[in-house]
Amino acid sequence: MKKIQLGKSDLEVSNISLGCMRLSNLSKKEAATVIHNAMDLGIDFYDHADIYGGGKSEEVFAGAIEMTSTLRERLVLQTKCGIRQGYFDFSKEHILEAVDGSLQRLKTDYIDVLLLHRPDALVEPEEVAEAFTLLKESGKVRHFGVSNHNSMQIELLNKYLEQDLIVNQLQFSVMHTGMIDKGLQVNTKHINSIDRDSSILDYSRLNDMTIQAWSPFQYGFFEGVFIDNEKFPELNAKLQEIADKRNVTKSTLAVAWILRHPAKIQTVVGTMNPKRLKNIAKASDIELSREEWYDIYRAAGNELP
Repeated sequence: MKKIQLGKSDLEVSNISLGCMRLSNLSKKEAATVIHNAMDLGIDFYDHADIYGGGKSEEVFAGAIEMTSTLRERLVLQTKCGIRQGYFDFSKEHILEAVDGSLQRLKTDYIDVLLLHRPDALVEPEEVAEAFTLLKESGKVRHFGVSNHNSMQIELLNKYLEQDLIVNQLQFSVMHTGMIDKGLQVNTKHINSIDRDSSILDYSRLNDMTIQAWSPFQYGFFEGVFIDNEKFPELNAKLQEIADKRNVTKSTLAVAWILRHPAKIQTVVGTMNPKRLKNIAKASDIELSREEWYDIYRAAGNELP
């Protein structure tokens, strides 16, 4: 499994991460199989959030692997906070309470990376800065980042933060390519030339922030997967053609397509199927040619100017 540097930090992590949202649906034995399979594949990065399963996903994770201090040092744990029932909350009080809850559920003394889950319209960046400083000084959190934020929202936080924001987790897949589309359609009247995220891809590269791609197999906003979906015959035909040449699956290629981008994007994969994860993990060692990358991009329905 190939490694990447996470932002400006000293963390060297697998370029494929296991997203743990669905762990809450598994038994302890099933979860243990999933996690140990991931570890055997070289995946050392595990993505959580306090809302996944209402907190149960974090509990299942820790219980399934029977967390010990020795095992903990082999893992890089990330969790997210800020989403509450019906609203968002980046208040100092909530951030601190959320972290304490995640620490208890994960049975650990520290979180490697804490992300603010979705932008809070009522954010007071001074409060976020106070919370982050307390968490850093207490040793409860080692690194920080955001999720689903645009560049100006990050800049607002950076005005007050003492810590680097090393990660931005964003939806990105072959069928969700807005970050790329507007860059290719510069100076045109094409609908995809609209900048919907304040140049977040270029911003991230300029500021050494790692983008983590969530929902790498989804189209729309949780509308479904595009792999083997009859709505996308051209894309699946192209993926199958290249997959056959490389003796891998279409899901492997969908992740390899993300990893091929020079921004060194980390892909968050949420499958709980050990066999499927094993196939997907092969993407770490595949480098698509420029022609293959663009062929897949166009087969997804994207036009080049």
